[in-house]
Amino acid sequence: MKEIKVGLIGFGTVGSGVGRILQKNAKLIEKRMGAKLILKRIADIDLDTDRGVKLKSGVLTRRAEEVIKDPEIDIVMELMGGIEPAKTFILKAIRNKKHIVTANKALLALHGDEIFREAYRFGVDVNFEASVGGGIPLIRSIKEGLVANRIHSIFGILNGTSNYILSKMTDEGRNFKEVLKEAQEKGYAEADPTYDIEGIDAAHKLAILIRLSFGTPLRFKEVFIGGISEITPLDIQFSREFGYRIKLLAIAKMEKGKIEARVHPTMIPEGHLLSTVEGVFNAIYIKGDAVGPTLFYGKGAGRMPTGSAVVSDLVELGRNVLIRASGRRVPLLSFQESAIEKIPLKKMDDVVMPFYMRFSALDRPRVLSKISGILGKNDISISAVIQKGRQVNGAVPIVMMTHEAKEKNVHRALKEIDRLGVILGKTMFIRVENELE
Repeated sequence: MKEIKVGLIGFGTVGSGVGRILQKNAKLIEKRMGAKLILKRIADIDLDTDRGVKLKSGVLTRRAEEVIKDPEIDIVMELMGGIEPAKTFILKAIRNKKHIVTANKALLALHGDEIFREAYRFGVDVNFEASVGGGIPLIRSIKEGLVANRIHSIFGILNGTSNYILSKMTDEGRNFKEVLKEAQEKGYAEADPTYDIEGIDAAHKLAILIRLSFGTPLRFKEVFIGGISEITPLDIQFSREFGYRIKLLAIAKMEKGKIEARVHPTMIPEGHLLSTVEGVFNAIYIKGDAVGPTLFYGKGAGRMPTGSAVVSDLVELGRNVLIRASGRRVPLLSFQESAIEKIPLKKMDDVVMPFYMRFSALDRPRVLSKISGILGKNDISISAVIQKGRQVNGAVPIVMMTHEAKEKNVHRALKEIDRLGVILGKTMFIRVENELE
């Protein structure tokens, strides 16, 4: 099987996450890509800290040049962050005909035009999925999934730290400084949180999204930026009385040939999906002329979510390298044809989950005990019961939530219950999913 060798500059939080994913999911990636991704060289100043990734001898180096100039390396990942020397390393790698993967939103927002210009000049690709939205597959969706659309607007909760603070202030009535301190203690906010709470981080990301969505070389200083540090519990209380929630929102709109580009605290109607985004999560609401409104939601930061986005970029670039031989960059069904295999499908009868049940019963003694007896006989235990005295169409509703039960046992029990003389009509049941992960 063909090997594609990659190099990494920056072996910190995200870099080590990438290393873990490449090792843990190596076989899966091979099946989907049709080649092996080999992490050949890693450059970092700190070679002593254990990152929890087993590496062969000679992989680690303190010299980024050994990654950039290695003739066997096709793709270079820059995951060190900051402007310099990251910018210099990327430009050197491009001039050495290396494809680039980066998560560096600040660098792309401030110097992206120069980097992309050099990439065109030397015929290489620059991928940056992890720069906006962490593990959310947002950039590829804009570049490919929404390619047929004229983007009308973007509304984004793009910074998890500020969203965590505002969520806590809203739900618990606490003040800004108190929640900020808690966020720092939990590792959600940096010791110097300026970029997060003053909207700068979100503005970096918005600048990238505007370039992708509208095809314009936006200068970062053109984005209006405001932060959340002056928001008080009183502001939040009054906004809720009006039916709104406050979020730090990144906004881009195309109206009458002009683009709005702004980041600031914004009151959002409580009925809007974005108002329900809580904690450190990100969400981006994009409206296109053909597709209409779309919502992207997920973890906007973190070792593994961001690492996931970086590896997706590696695979895409790897497919670009392979296209010269195969003629097809993306497999028709995601996996390579040779890797598609039959996986047994679990029968529905054997699926286990909690259930909601609503019985329509006559108001008679011992009805509840008869129902619970039949459920118990079929290995179904009850977690909660609500019984209303008011009649509905001549019957009294009895509502139950069960613990986890097997589907075939539920069907068998309900068939027996519905034959009881005190039950009017067929029992309503709804399957419940508590673990949506």
